[in-house]
Amino acid sequence: MNKPLAERLRPQSIDEYIGQTHLVGPNGVFRKFLETGNVPSFILWGPPGVGKTTLAKLVATHLKRPFYTLSAVTSGVKEVREVIESARKQSLFNQSAAFLFIDEIHRFNKSQQDSLLGAVEQGIVTLIGATTENPSFEVISPLLSRCQVYILKSMNDEELDTLLNRAITSEEGLRNRNVKVSQTEALFKFSGGDARKLLNILDIIAGATDGDIEITDDYVTECLQQNIALYDKSGEQHYDVISAFIKSVRGSDPNAAIYYLARMLAGGEEPRFIARRLVILASEDIGLANPNALLLANACFDTVHKIGMPEARITLAETTIYLATSPKSNSAYMAINEALAFVQHDTTNRPVPLHLRNAPTKLMSEAGYGKDYKYAHDFAGGFVEQEFMPESLSGKTFYHPNVQNATEVKIAERMEHLWGKKYR
Repeated sequence: MNKPLAERLRPQSIDEYIGQTHLVGPNGVFRKFLETGNVPSFILWGPPGVGKTTLAKLVATHLKRPFYTLSAVTSGVKEVREVIESARKQSLFNQSAAFLFIDEIHRFNKSQQDSLLGAVEQGIVTLIGATTENPSFEVISPLLSRCQVYILKSMNDEELDTLLNRAITSEEGLRNRNVKVSQTEALFKFSGGDARKLLNILDIIAGATDGDIEITDDYVTECLQQNIALYDKSGEQHYDVISAFIKSVRGSDPNAAIYYLARMLAGGEEPRFIARRLVILASEDIGLANPNALLLANACFDTVHKIGMPEARITLAETTIYLATSPKSNSAYMAINEALAFVQHDTTNRPVPLHLRNAPTKLMSEAGYGKDYKYAHDFAGGFVEQEFMPESLSGKTFYHPNVQNATEVKIAERMEHLWGKKYR
C-alpha cells in the first residue's frame, strides 16, 4: 500500500523543515540542540499538522539516539513501564538518554503521567511530548516543571505555498503529472494552516484526476465535497459520526451505538467529549424514565477523567449500552425548553406571590413578605396545597409526564393525587 503524500514528503533534515522559524531558524533553539547535543525534556504544543512529530524525529535522528514512541490513545501504564525498562537497558550501551516521544500526551491521565516522572528525573529517558491542548491544564505540575514547553504555530499561506511547490516539484508521482497551480485560495483555506491537510488534499485531487492536474478553487472544492471524510476527521465526518452515535442511543440500538463509539475512538476522538455527550443523553433522552442513567453517565464522566485511555473505552462502552437499552423520556428536556420559550416571550414582570418571598428585614415582614407561607414538612405526607405560580399563571403547565413508561406513569399519578386537575 502506498504511503500517504504527507509521509512521503516528511522532512529528513532540519533544513527541509518548513515553518516554525522561531524554533528551527538560524538562531532557533532546535538548531542549538543539534549543535550541542544537549536536549532537555520538552513538550511541543500546537495545532494539528504543524510538524510536532517530525521535529521530534529529526532531533532523535540527527543525534543518533534510540527513539521510542507511545500514543496516549492506545498506551497505558504497562506500556510506559515496558518502554522505560527497554530504555534503561539501552542506556547501558549509550551515554546519552533515549528519547521517549508521546503523541497526544494530554490524553494521559495522572497515574500514566506519574509513571514517567522517575525515568525523566533520573535521565533514563528524555521525554518529548506533543499536544494540541494547553499543557498548563493537561500535564501534571511535577512533569511540566521538568519539561520546556515550545509553542508551534499554524502555517501561514507563504509557508503552505513553499510546501505546495516542494510537493509538486520533488515528489515523483506529482512531478510526473504536470501539476499546474492556477489558484490557491481554496486549497489554503481548506488546509487551515495544517501541512498534513494540504498534502492530503493534494492526494485526493491526484486520485480524482487522470493525466495532468490543474489546481483551481472550483476543482479543489468539488473534489473535497466528494471526499471530505478522507482528509478532515474534525469536519463533516466528525459531526456525522457523533450524530449517528447520539441517534443510535436515543433509538435504543446498542449495537449501532457501540459501532459508532468504536469508530470515534479509533479515529482519535477525545474520550471526554464522548463522556460529556453521554451525560447530555442521559438527561435529554432518558431523563425521568430512568433517573439512574444520569448517575451512571456522571460516574462515567468522572472515571474517564481519572483513568484515561485505553481503559476508558470499557467505561464508555458500559455506559453507552446502558443508555441505549434504557427506557426513554424527553419530558424534562421539553419542560425546560417550553418554560424558557415562555419566559423569553413573556414581557410582563409577573410578581412572585408574597407568601413565597423571603423577609430578611422588618420592613419586608411588615409588607407581608412570607406571610401565610405553609412549610410542607409540617403537614401529613410532606405536602400542603398552596399557590406557587404567579397569580396570573395559576395552573400553567410546562412538565408533561411521558405516560409511555412506567416510572413517569407513577409520577403522573402522584401529581394528580396531590394537585387534582390543576395541572392537567
